[in-house]
Amino acid sequence: MPEFSDVTALAEFDTPTICNAIEVIAPDRRTEGFTTEPFMCHDASLLPMVGFARTATIKATTPSGRSKAEDLATRIGYFRHIAEPPGPTVTVIEDVDEPVGFGAHWGEVNSNFHKGLGSVGVVTNGSIRDADMWAEGFGALAGSYGPSHGWVHVVEYAIPVTVHGMLVSPGDVIHADRHGAVVVPPSAISAIKDTVKRLETAEARLIGPSQQPEFDIEQLVTILDPEGRDH
Repeated sequence: MPEFSDVTALAEFDTPTICNAIEVIAPDRRTEGFTTEPFMCHDASLLPMVGFARTATIKATTPSGRSKAEDLATRIGYFRHIAEPPGPTVTVIEDVDEPVGFGAHWGEVNSNFHKGLGSVGVVTNGSIRDADMWAEGFGALAGSYGPSHGWVHVVEYAIPVTVHGMLVSPGDVIHADRHGAVVVPPSAISAIKDTVKRLETAEARLIGPSQQPEFDIEQLVTILDPEGRDH
């Protein structure tokens, strides 16, 4: 299990930077483990969401078909899952409805409930609502806004889910901001900070000259091919 301090320290970086570092540390992850489908960001001004995944699937077009007692047991079990240590956590919800986003699981009540239980935000392909009454500082990447919750209910929880093209299992380390989300391999976490420093140094050597008035194509070619090979 990654150390709490190592995980929370990842909030220092944006999600594209985390992805860049993962590409260096774990090259096999270059084409998987991150969101690849369109979404909306509820509040782009917030710091990145970083935490251990808590997962569920939801549906809203029809009632659950369970008894009231069964529904209550599922709801309580779901919230116990959200509250499980270690934290902080990121809630990852897959809407399995047709159409997706028919009913909003997320609004004023659930954003406050989840924040109170240690979740820093949600990544979902479903809809959210109550935009002006959202829990302060609670992040959200969602598929859409929607006005109603319909018959929304948790179908299953603590299971693997796929959201915006990203496969997530309970306990995965999630990093998310307005750019999208990524599952951070545990083996990469401790190396990310140093890797980011090396990448930033390399990028500065490339970007710096391009910001000077004398920059031209020949300088770019020299930067890209410092050995001066013929092309």
